[in-house]
Amino acid sequence: MRDTLPRLEAIDFPAIRRDRLTTLQMNLGYLCNLSCIHCHVAAGPNRKELMDWETMETALAFMERQKIETLDVTGGSPEMNPHFRALFRHAHAMGVQLMDRCNPTIIEEPGYEWIPEFLAEHRVQVVASLPCYQSDNVERQRGRGSFDASIAGLQKLNEQGYGDPDMGLELDLVYNPVGAHLPPDQQQLESDYRAFLWEHFGLRFNKLFAIANMPIKRWGSLLLSTGQFDDYMETLQTAHRTA
Repeated sequence: MRDTLPRLEAIDFPAIRRDRLTTLQMNLGYLCNLSCIHCHVAAGPNRKELMDWETMETALAFMERQKIETLDVTGGSPEMNPHFRALFRHAHAMGVQLMDRCNPTIIEEPGYEWIPEFLAEHRVQVVASLPCYQSDNVERQRGRGSFDASIAGLQKLNEQGYGDPDMGLELDLVYNPVGAHLPPDQQQLESDYRAFLWEHFGLRFNKLFAIANMPIKRWGSLLLSTGQFDDYMETLQTAHRTA
């Protein structure tokens, strides 16, 4: 895999300023049932790096001491960490809002049927990746069968009340561009997602987030190998707004 860091270090983006810490994001490991081409950490079935319980206990103590309001977990598929449920139970008992950046295909994997009910029980905000509402685009990024598995997983979340405004269980979706370009207008895209998913699958959700792919790991390596890296970086820099 080609390393993009030397080229990224030479780019003059504005510095980031620190504000008060209210959200702690934790990557629970790189193990995932998918190997998406846009993955920012190159997660996959062969990645064995998983956060241990001792580290999670340190994080819980930090959250209590710093009065953290939201715990936001990601991966890989964070639910594949064997300590996922214990971490969420402890944080929930502390009154922390929980957020799970969920790859919905994991719900269809054997041994992970517990996910929708567990997330609903602990009032977890689910941010689910669905790179497009068209199956061919999703499978170009995530592999054959990933679209159908995503829809099935989202339907099971809906069955628990996710996406229903009367239930208070938030289900947000995430769009990723398939190519080396920026996402379209988020508001219009959300409208398109909502109409298509409801009409074809009876699916409901709360919000859509349209994000640009970071030029690192698999995606950055692909950009380098296809000669698109410099043009993509120029696109990102031209579109940057300091506000």
